[in-house]
Amino acid sequence: MGRAFVYVILGGGVSAGYAALEFVRRGVSHGELCIISNESVAPYERPALSKGYLLPEGVELVLGTGVKSADVKRKTLLTTTGETISYKFLIIATGARALKLEEFGVNGSDAENVCYLRDISDANRLVNAIQSSPGGNAVVIGGGYIGMECAASLVINKINVTMVFPEAHCMARLLTPKIASYYEEYYKSRGVKFIKGTVLSSFDFDSNGKVTDVTLRDGTKLSVDMVVVGIGIRPNTGLFEGQLTLEKGGIKVNGMFQSSNSSVYAIGDVAAFPVKAFGEKRRLEHVDSARKSAKHAVSSIMEPDKTGEFDYIPFFYSRVFTLSWQFYGDNAGEVVYYGDLSASGSTFGAYWVNKGHVVGAFLEGGTREEYEAIAKTTTLRPAVEDLTELERQGLGFAVAVSQKPVALPPPIEVSGSTSGLLLEKPLYAWHATAGVVLAASIAAFAYFYGKRRRRW
Repeated sequence: MGRAFVYVILGGGVSAGYAALEFVRRGVSHGELCIISNESVAPYERPALSKGYLLPEGVELVLGTGVKSADVKRKTLLTTTGETISYKFLIIATGARALKLEEFGVNGSDAENVCYLRDISDANRLVNAIQSSPGGNAVVIGGGYIGMECAASLVINKINVTMVFPEAHCMARLLTPKIASYYEEYYKSRGVKFIKGTVLSSFDFDSNGKVTDVTLRDGTKLSVDMVVVGIGIRPNTGLFEGQLTLEKGGIKVNGMFQSSNSSVYAIGDVAAFPVKAFGEKRRLEHVDSARKSAKHAVSSIMEPDKTGEFDYIPFFYSRVFTLSWQFYGDNAGEVVYYGDLSASGSTFGAYWVNKGHVVGAFLEGGTREEYEAIAKTTTLRPAVEDLTELERQGLGFAVAVSQKPVALPPPIEVSGSTSGLLLEKPLYAWHATAGVVLAASIAAFAYFYGKRRRRW
């Protein structure tokens, strides 16, 4: 028993949904496209988790169904129901899974008040935990995207929050200590407590199996009503190990998102693709990359002669409380700060200068035009000779550059960069707190509580 399709998308998240939309937009015929997902709902916008499904018309959905094995030579997938699905082109959009506590020797992930945040079922579980803990205490394990954004959501919902992570400051893979300090101080002003330089050691449970206390490696013991875990993710590549070339923890693809097998493409979190500006492959964990890689891969499949290589500048953003920041490019090289980082609600930013060129830019509290200016500046990578003058000009430098385009310099060789934009193998327990495609918590809570405030 089996079915055959021209195009098969394996996965049910953001990149899968956008790939399906792009196929339909480009006129794929009814019955040619199939999506296989182990989730029971159609692809949706994970950053909102607001059940905004991305399902277009004319797409065959195989939901609530996993894939047991793949044979890329025969172009077949064997599902958990025993059905064989064949394809002409396959797009792997399997994304990544949340790292679990058990992978670091701590048991308790199945407790009803221990929550992760990766899909709709996780969001429902988290909302239930909040509803059952009004005014309660929460411990957030991890200081990356999920940790910081969940902490903000919990505070908004009147939960007392303590954050625990091993690094010296929050979002250590992206933010500098100086920038991170600004956000930590703001969070403290909202009641969030930080315990840094240590990790979770164990849980205590009540007779119903709920976690009542958290014990840290430094001996600290905290009473809790709920625990949120955001300690990183790992790409779902298992089906294709030994069949496709892997790199950077994901599936290696070219600038068309084509893997080592010409009929197989990979997009989103699972794809390690060339970042032309930096002269190396990166695996990026963010919704913007997921959306754009999906559209480009479909274009590569349907109109290969009209599609050039993907040209993308890494982009990350966050909006929590009254704060809003955007980052473009690479956090490699010398850092030049501007603006007032001491005052709450201020506008400030930073440039990263590597080998005489601006390769990264960060801005908090900017306008739409100002964010567009730092994005364009990072794309153009203008030369900088005097860092003191760059500091003096501050945001004005990006505004001026964006208004007067300059010639693009050659790609910068950064193969030795220690950039934190790429999640590879965790260096030690809890180190994998990098940003993920699902930077979603506040909007999810807002949906269920009727606040309707979109924060991503």
